Amino acid sequence: MQLSHRITHLLGDGDDGWGVFYRARAMKAAGRDVVELTIGEHDIRTDPVILEAMHAAARAGHTGYASIPGIPALRDAVAARVQAQSGVPTTRANVQIMPGGQAALFAAHHATGDPGDSALYVEPAYVTYPGVLRALGLVPCPVAADPEDGFQPRAADLAAAVRAAHRPRSLLINSPNNPTGGVYDAATLDGIARVVRDHDLWLISDEVYDTQVWEGAHLSPRALPGMAERTLVIGSMSKSHAMTGSRVGWVVGPEAAVARLADLATHTTYGVPGFVQEAALFALAQGDALEVQVAAPFLRRRALALDLLARQNIVRVQPPQGAMYLMLDIRATGMTGEDFALALLETHGIAVMPGESFGAAAAGHLRVAMTVADEVFVGALARLLEFAAEQAARAA
Repeated sequence: MQLSHRITHLLGDGDDGWGVFYRARAMKAAGRDVVELTIGEHDIRTDPVILEAMHAAARAGHTGYASIPGIPALRDAVAARVQAQSGVPTTRANVQIMPGGQAALFAAHHATGDPGDSALYVEPAYVTYPGVLRALGLVPCPVAADPEDGFQPRAADLAAAVRAAHRPRSLLINSPNNPTGGVYDAATLDGIARVVRDHDLWLISDEVYDTQVWEGAHLSPRALPGMAERTLVIGSMSKSHAMTGSRVGWVVGPEAAVARLADLATHTTYGVPGFVQEAALFALAQGDALEVQVAAPFLRRRALALDLLARQNIVRVQPPQGAMYLMLDIRATGMTGEDFALALLETHGIAVMPGESFGAAAAGHLRVAMTVADEVFVGALARLLEFAAEQAARAA
């Protein structure tokens, strides 16, 4: 039997960009020691107090079908959090609870484009972005952000891409950014907003790393003039509260769009388990202190990494302004990111993501997740830098 074009072409002409990750997991299963610096998974787990709240909610009977838009109290809490951060008036009518940020991305694009429409996104980009678009029959249109610009997208490049696209409907951005660690400044966001308004696009703003900002400040484009009515914000408990497996995220946007997203959830996910939503509500009620605690290891490891990187001149880095990753430029070795990552894995048992996984704009780079204990992280990064120096000397 023949499968649909949508499912068989989900990954385009290649794989899903996770070849090194899968190889590392296979090596670990075979008994080899591997330091995994691949995925954005905290090395700490969900705080026990949150798990206790989840357990209590389940024991109290919150195990049946929950409100599909999200339980009112959680929607109120998310609305209050978003309003406090952005300054934009927000109520529960602007909030749809989703099973994680990934489902939220899928739903947002479902709402903003029809099959055959073009959906733009800034590259380097998280690996699932183009697959989400293909799954919906949208045409993925990457717009490169240059490492020499600190991976900040240029408004002129965005406008040119919109003009070249067939039936452009949306632009997806991500700040703080995965994989680059870039945080879009006010000038960049003003340029993005201008392009979106001038070309009557939806803006989908992935802000799941909004609690991990090391330089500057997180700014939501929803707060800019004329943007609240055309912006869908993606949020999640995964990164802010180390609740990756709980699958709690949201879309914040105009009331009419959010109401339609509830219709979509009725016909797809049928909501998020009530006891999980109750735990998310409890977690948000703990305030900034818990979020700072969850983010602290990445800020600390960032400092350790930048100190190591400053002692050599082969591997270059744009100091990450946010998120839990380093984006390393290894072009001086003469190797592609993929070749370097595979060789590093085989020879040293260190797994990192090749930049090519995140699009052509990241070629010759590596994404390194700062997600293992400090001493393990420093040791692995030191070996990576030694390996890079060896390869550069060989190339010379």
